Amino acid sequence: MGRYLIEAYDRSDRYATERYQGAAGRNWWTCDPTLRLLMRRHLGDGLAWAQPRLERLGALMGGLVAECAEETDRNPPRLEKYDKWGRDVSQVVMPPSFQAARQALMDDNFTAPSFADEARAHGANPSALSAAWTYLLDQADIGMGCALGTGGDMVVSLAEKHAPQDVRERVREIFANGYYSGEAAQMFTERTGGSDLAALEATAEPAGDAWLLTGFKWFASNANGSAFVVLARRPDGAVGPFLVLWERRDGTRNGVRIRRLKDKLGTRSVASAEVEFTGAEAFPLFGSGSGSGLGTMMKLTNASRLGVAMMGLGVARRALVESICYARAREAFGRPLIDQPLMRRKLAELIVEVEAAQALVFDGHVGPRLRIASALIKLRAARLGVTAASDAIEVHGGNGYIEQWPVARLLRDAQVNPIWEGGDNILCLDVRRAMLKEQAHVPFFDHLRTLATSDLVHARIDDLAKAVAAWAALEPSVGEARLYALAQFMADVYAAALLEDQATWGLDDGRKALVARAYAEAHLVDHGPLRGIDRAGDEPFDELLAGAVTL
Repeated sequence: MGRYLIEAYDRSDRYATERYQGAAGRNWWTCDPTLRLLMRRHLGDGLAWAQPRLERLGALMGGLVAECAEETDRNPPRLEKYDKWGRDVSQVVMPPSFQAARQALMDDNFTAPSFADEARAHGANPSALSAAWTYLLDQADIGMGCALGTGGDMVVSLAEKHAPQDVRERVREIFANGYYSGEAAQMFTERTGGSDLAALEATAEPAGDAWLLTGFKWFASNANGSAFVVLARRPDGAVGPFLVLWERRDGTRNGVRIRRLKDKLGTRSVASAEVEFTGAEAFPLFGSGSGSGLGTMMKLTNASRLGVAMMGLGVARRALVESICYARAREAFGRPLIDQPLMRRKLAELIVEVEAAQALVFDGHVGPRLRIASALIKLRAARLGVTAASDAIEVHGGNGYIEQWPVARLLRDAQVNPIWEGGDNILCLDVRRAMLKEQAHVPFFDHLRTLATSDLVHARIDDLAKAVAAWAALEPSVGEARLYALAQFMADVYAAALLEDQATWGLDDGRKALVARAYAEAHLVDHGPLRGIDRAGDEPFDELLAGAVTL
């Protein structure tokens, strides 16, 4: 029984609130048949070794990490600006709930180099396991996902290539526990914006083999990290990435000041701040030639976009599970919500959309590296996180709008994903750049053709190729205005092809074929003037539900 007083109106099954368990407290590995299917496919014989580790991880994410996420949201990080002598220490103090969750995650870190080595030794794909780890984490707290995963790969990769030897060694020590250790931050955005590099004002001047960096960054997430990638303008006018550490080479405090922490709508577990650099010792993350290093950085940014896409998927998956749990327990008009036809329609659509996004995001992490894919995947998955969280609030009714229930935080957190690593418009411009400069749509279409199995999806791939050709012939400003529609068409066909490929794996008694048909029906079929209202029958909801969540 719950720890509450029993009053007269409680003496009814309608008020037996113990029935209303949501996702928290469950094992998120064992209750997710779709993740288990992906791991069976991508781990092969290594699944036997990975299975107990995934079960332990599922309990951790649905237990301690999910619990700590709620507490950190209520009691977020704070800034200690000055010490008792009035000296600027700019120390971000993380709450005990954050520290407890982070320590547990680092103790069971599927992204650590040592774990990857052990996985390979047992025939398991480390990339697939790393993707599963972040997928489960992002269901609990995408703020923690950001805090642990912001730019670590960028710092390490660029430092290994360009930093002086002693600085490389310091970076290796900082990231000894892998990229996902919470030690990195990316500092690009200024008060003038984040995407327009021509307006960037931070400057860097050479000083021996180091540089001195001065400027002000307006929105820097994970400001309590140890290593920052900072964009600044060189004397020749080019913009390049620089490495800044909290301490100078001589061990003294570097010229880094935190002005204030941002009071954000959501993702409160990651400390986002305004950061000022005053002659900070910095090291160029680019070569001695004329190149700025931005090209290499942009390639790494594509990986970051996949990370944000995973956050959108994590929110969407959590929203789906919370919705199903609530609809099973809540009764209206004499029967549970989950038995009501309109609620079944909503949940069925949410199941199909979440599994389509899951197919996209995991293909981005473990599939072929396609230049155009990361922008399309983020475009779809980041936006789904917002709409799925909104749907979950609607399913919960008035309760969903209350902060004591988990779905209100999901919506607040989800709204940042379409912003991080480029909004929809920036992603569309990147799709254009990839097509015009690199012909990146050609290998993308080839990939889709290897995945698709139905005449319908193959026909839509051909239509998509024609659409790209027609788009390329448009006057530039018109073509830019139509990029969003083109990118959405690409994402629709991409997801449909991936779902059809999953249906050929033979791992789920034909259920994925059902999901693939439902998705194609929703996104690729012309339903005519009646919009399909006259279509006979519905997809079997119970089969969709049973393969989506096991409670």
